[in-house]
Amino acid sequence: MGLTRETWNERYLGLPVYVGQSKTKAFAYLKDRIWKCKQGWLGKLLTKAGKEILIKACAQAIPIFAMLVFDLTKGLCEQMTAMICRFFSAQQEDDQKIHWLSAEKLTRSKKEGGLGFKDLHTFNLAMLAKQAWRLLDNLDSLCAQVLKARYYLDSDIFHAEAKDGISYAWRSILQGVEVLKQGIIKRVGDCTTVKIWEDPWLPRNWDTKPFTPRRNSDVTMTAELMDSYTTTWDEQLVKYIFWAPNANLILALPIKDEMEDGWAWHLDHRGCFSVKSAYKLCKRVELVRAGEASSSN
Repeated sequence: MGLTRETWNERYLGLPVYVGQSKTKAFAYLKDRIWKCKQGWLGKLLTKAGKEILIKACAQAIPIFAMLVFDLTKGLCEQMTAMICRFFSAQQEDDQKIHWLSAEKLTRSKKEGGLGFKDLHTFNLAMLAKQAWRLLDNLDSLCAQVLKARYYLDSDIFHAEAKDGISYAWRSILQGVEVLKQGIIKRVGDCTTVKIWEDPWLPRNWDTKPFTPRRNSDVTMTAELMDSYTTTWDEQLVKYIFWAPNANLILALPIKDEMEDGWAWHLDHRGCFSVKSAYKLCKRVELVRAGEASSSN
């Protein structure tokens, strides 16, 4: 294009232009902004309720824009959380006051006895899951077409793999894909694309895939479970292949010829993704893993 000089800015539209090996260095400006806010607030006589409002409305809102695009890493999120906890516990004359409440308790919901602060790393994953959902829900968007052509041309986003040379933004979105997998479901329409043994398609809270062993069954698509004359489920075949709990669930599903099979967010009755529900899902998964780890010890 005849350019003779290139201007290199550290950030563009509020986000780092280049993210190198040190993620902490690339996103250090977020910590600086939180620190400056904290220093300005320390000189004011604030009650605990006032500090809570400032933290939720300002301090925890600072990294949200970056969280939409990048994985800020758990270590950096913990550093920012520690700064916020110090501000909440500090008094005007003493910034090193003992933290009587742990970060874990501060990030619990008020119903669970906490203060409802965001777990920044978990919230970051939920925000990245939103971007993954947009790529799944808007396949015709320019962004979705470019990323598919670049990173998963011959598959779908759920089978995209992290490889050497990919951008950090795409690597971050793949973290959101893992969250998306835990709450996504494929709703049956005309039964043409649902894979029986691979796709999550059974409307059940704890497991959306059939737990019936496949054994030697050659049936792979839901279309093969239909009666071609009545366009309804072949009840005899379904009961032959699946155990009773799975069979009853399948037979209760309506087949809609006028609609295509499509992805939906299982945690919403309308099938629409929300960061709030994804955040709750991540917290629930963390509690389950923590319980499993403590029981194994």
